[in-house]
Amino acid sequence: MVVCGDDGLAHRLAAELRGVYREQVTLVVPPAGSSVRQPMVGRARAASAALLDRVVTAVSNRGNGVSDDTAAPGARVVEAAEPTEAVLAEAGVERAAALALVYDDDETNIRAALNARRLNPRLRLVLRLYNRRLGQHIEELLDQAAELAGGAAPGRGGVGVGADIATTVLSDADTAAPALVAGALVGTSKVVDAEGLLLRAVERRPPGPGEVADPGLCTLALLSATSSDPAGAEGSEDSGEQGPRLLPDAEAVAAATGRGTVVLEQVSYSGPPLPARRGGPPFASLFSRRLRWSLAGLVAAVVALAVALTVVTRENPLHATYVTLLDLFAINEPAHHQSTGRQVLQLLSMLVGLLLLPVLLAAVLEALGTFRTASALRKPPRGLSGHVVLLGLGKIGTRVLTRLRELHIPVVCVEADPEARGVAVARRLRVPVVVGDVTQEGVLESAKIHRADVLLALTSADTTNLEAVLYARSVRQDLRAVLRLYDDDFAKAVYRTLRTAHPGALTRSRSVSHLAAPAFAGAMMGRQILGAIPVERRVLLFAAVVVGGYAQLEGRTVGEAFRAGAWRVLALDTAGSASGREGAPGSGLVWDLPDTYVLRAEDRVVLAATRRGLAELLGRHRGAGAAGR
Repeated sequence: MVVCGDDGLAHRLAAELRGVYREQVTLVVPPAGSSVRQPMVGRARAASAALLDRVVTAVSNRGNGVSDDTAAPGARVVEAAEPTEAVLAEAGVERAAALALVYDDDETNIRAALNARRLNPRLRLVLRLYNRRLGQHIEELLDQAAELAGGAAPGRGGVGVGADIATTVLSDADTAAPALVAGALVGTSKVVDAEGLLLRAVERRPPGPGEVADPGLCTLALLSATSSDPAGAEGSEDSGEQGPRLLPDAEAVAAATGRGTVVLEQVSYSGPPLPARRGGPPFASLFSRRLRWSLAGLVAAVVALAVALTVVTRENPLHATYVTLLDLFAINEPAHHQSTGRQVLQLLSMLVGLLLLPVLLAAVLEALGTFRTASALRKPPRGLSGHVVLLGLGKIGTRVLTRLRELHIPVVCVEADPEARGVAVARRLRVPVVVGDVTQEGVLESAKIHRADVLLALTSADTTNLEAVLYARSVRQDLRAVLRLYDDDFAKAVYRTLRTAHPGALTRSRSVSHLAAPAFAGAMMGRQILGAIPVERRVLLFAAVVVGGYAQLEGRTVGEAFRAGAWRVLALDTAGSASGREGAPGSGLVWDLPDTYVLRAEDRVVLAATRRGLAELLGRHRGAGAAGR
């Protein structure tokens, strides 16, 4: 296995391949000192500095226990500024089974993928690309190149025994965004979104005396016994029997009194993204409410004057309206020799005309101003409350913003760079944006942080995110906060310290590389990974496989195929099966399968599995079946 990258995802992915799948890994990274991480910025407040010192101390004094997430030593390291053809050849791409290109730059990954496909047509490629549309075309191009070169790239219908040659394009932003969005919505939900399929898992606290917990569709995990302890490690892997248990059996669930659970609560199809608003702004938004009421009042006055003139002069109503408009704009002859009533109505009409001129001028100015600012950034409206404050509109922030708007969640964004890639998306979705440095006074206040329900700190600077959360905590103690942090160990230490300092508040710290690495590793192993959900500090994977060729599944019932703590069959994809199935319960995805349902070779199933369980179940037949045991 060869991994090429220039940030934490590459190191995390290499550790995943060695620690979980026991693969030999060659890591290609820039020379030491040439890849400088973005500096930590921000004006340190007293509380931020104090807590940061505690976090650093916690990281320094971390225990020596080896977790499932710890990087396994021994990976071969090749230092190179760029993944040129010579560098790829030195890394052994010609003999490798899979290559992951996870540079932060899409162009670098594409160029290296083209060179790698030429060096080894049978190489399995995994690319990190932010542009999803381009990624689809790149997949087709590279697979076609492999087929023409004699690699015989497989179809994408499932993951069978021979499905070892393919190109998979993934985005760390897309992989991590569902977990971040779920943390913003309810704090404890986990969501996997893959090609329109939405899997939602929910944490449930232990039931009270005499209560029975709702199992949902199935129980995915038991939370750690220390998860309610503010100083707990939130599911550290070395916590023994007290740690989280993934995919427990019925006996373990029944015996786990006083422990929360993660259950699969709902399965549905996510709707399409919100369409871009076409044309100009709606008529109602052209004018302010005060101006609209003023125009309505003047129209009512004109109608009343026209009716009164009809009654006084006994003329035709249409003619009376015409005369009233002439009087209104002062272009009619004075009513010298007419009745007193007619003279009074003429004077009133001229007075209304004087009032009409400034109202019309204000309407024109407001309409011009609305059209002029239609493409500008919106400001948070007055009285806004219960919204999500999103800090940072980079790659991760943009994906999270899009998903929040798909769920019709009110959002206010804060971004220091007015040219950031997510600013255009926010403008298209008509989301309010506050441009400014979040570490400066008044910026979070402009985003109505004191009336917000959730703070999503997703900038690329750890201390900026930490400082923003601490300041928000001082404004509102019960604010739900989700932090994006660069390093998973640092994220764990921040979580524990914040839980200790604010036991009554809900805080989640997430490392994007920690959330994305399992999906990238699964793709390198030839799996069709639908996604992953975090369960405390562990990860549960969802994969779709064709049953044929796997003795642990083929010919067994759903109950017999289940292995506690390793994998569980969740659904049958009858539409994606290799052939029809007589008596198959419906078409498409069928959930809540009975334990007596027998799995056949042509069936395509959706699995929930731990990383070690997936490595064991779907290990390659060259002897990797024991991987992860």
